[in-house]
Amino acid sequence: MNQTEHVSRYAWWVVGLLWVVALLNYLDRLTIASMREWIVADIPMSDARFGLLTSVFLWIYGLVSPVGGFLADRYSRKWVIIASLGVWSAMTWLTGHMHSFNSLLAARAVMGVSEACYIAAALALIADYHTGATRSFATGLHQSGLYAGAALGGAGGWIAGDHGWRLAFTLFGALGVAYAIVLLFLLRDQPRAQDKLRLQPSQPVSARAIVRELAASRSYGVLMVYIGLAGMAFWLINGWLPTYLQENFAGWRPGGALARVLPSAWIEKMELTRGTAGLWATVPVQVASFLGILVGGVWADRWGRTNPRSRMLIPALGFCCAGPCLLLLAKTSSFSLALVAMTIFGLGRGFADANLMPIVCQVINPRYCATAYGLLNLVGVSVGGGMIYVGGWLRDLHVGLAMPFTIAASGLFLAGLMLFAVRGRQPQLHCSE
Repeated sequence: MNQTEHVSRYAWWVVGLLWVVALLNYLDRLTIASMREWIVADIPMSDARFGLLTSVFLWIYGLVSPVGGFLADRYSRKWVIIASLGVWSAMTWLTGHMHSFNSLLAARAVMGVSEACYIAAALALIADYHTGATRSFATGLHQSGLYAGAALGGAGGWIAGDHGWRLAFTLFGALGVAYAIVLLFLLRDQPRAQDKLRLQPSQPVSARAIVRELAASRSYGVLMVYIGLAGMAFWLINGWLPTYLQENFAGWRPGGALARVLPSAWIEKMELTRGTAGLWATVPVQVASFLGILVGGVWADRWGRTNPRSRMLIPALGFCCAGPCLLLLAKTSSFSLALVAMTIFGLGRGFADANLMPIVCQVINPRYCATAYGLLNLVGVSVGGGMIYVGGWLRDLHVGLAMPFTIAASGLFLAGLMLFAVRGRQPQLHCSE
C-alpha cells in the first residue's frame, strides 16, 4: 500500500494548526524591520543599534534552539510548542509598550528564548505524523506559514504609518496569546516512530548520546557549514532589504504596459516609498518562497521514490540559482531586474526550507531529529545575526549594503555546492521508517 494512504486526516490538521503558529512566529519576529523609521524616530538609536535589536534576538534564539530541540525530543512536543507561542506573544505585546532602547533590547532577548523552542518541536511533530512520502510536502506546507508571516510583517510599516508602530506589536501579541489557548484543546502529541517500532523504548534521550551521534556524522558536519552560509544570506535579506530598496529605488512606480492597464490610484499606492518599502521587500520574496516551498516539497517527495538523494539535490539546485540572483540584486540599478532577482532568490530559499528537516531525518538517528535541527538553527541564526549587525555597522561607516549582499551571494552559491557532499544513513534508520 502507498505510504500516503496511511496519513490520517488529523495529521494534516496538525500541519494546519501549526501553519498559523508559523505565521505568527515570523510576523512577530520580522515586523520590526519594516517599522525602522518610526521606531528610530520615537526611540533614537544608530543603525548599528537598530540592527542589534534583531542580532541579539537571533543570537539568543540560536543559543537556545538546541535546548528547545532537546526538550521536544525528551518531553512533549505539544507543550513545548504552546509554551513557546504563549511567551513570545506576550513579549511581542510588551514590545509595543517599551520606551527605551534597553527595554526594547530586553524584550527582544526574551522573545528569542521563547521562539527558539518552537520550530524544531513543530517540525519534529509533523515528522511524527508524516512518516513517509508526504514528509517534504507537509514540512513545506508548514514552512510556508513562515513566509506568509514574513510577508505580513511588511505590513507593519503600513500600520505604523497610519496608527503608530506600537499598535502593531500590541495587536500581534494579543492574537498569539489567544491562539495559544486554542491549541491547548486542539493539538496533541503523536507516539514517536521509534516507540512504535520499539527502537530502544526504555532508554530516555540523553545529551551525551546526542553529542556522540552528531559528532560521528560527517554529513551533519557538512550541514552545519551549509546552514551557516545560508543563514548569512537569509537574515541579511530579512533585516536590511527594506532599507536597501528604499535607498536605491525610492520613487519607483509601475511603468510601460503595466502602467497603461492599472488604474492611476493603484499606481500611486504601489510607488516605492518609506511606507511601502517593507511590502516591496517582503511580498515578492515571500510569495516566491511560498511557491518554492510547496513545489520543492512535492518534487522531493515524488523524486524520492526513485532517488533517495532528491531532498539534497533540489535545494542544491535552488541555491546554485539563488546565489547569482542575490549578486544581481546587489549590482543592478533596474528595479524590474531586482524584482526578478528577489523572486528567484525566494524560490531557492523555498526549495531549501521544504527539505531541511527531511534531510536531517535522513542523516541523524530518529530519536534526535529535533535537537539536531535546533543545533542547525543555532549555527544559521548566529551567523545571520552577525551579518545583520555588520550591515548596520557598515552603514554607520557610510559603506553601502551592496557589499554584504555580495558576500552573502557567494556564500549562498557555495552552500548549494556543499549539499552534493551530504549522504543519508541506511533507510531503516530514517525518521520516516
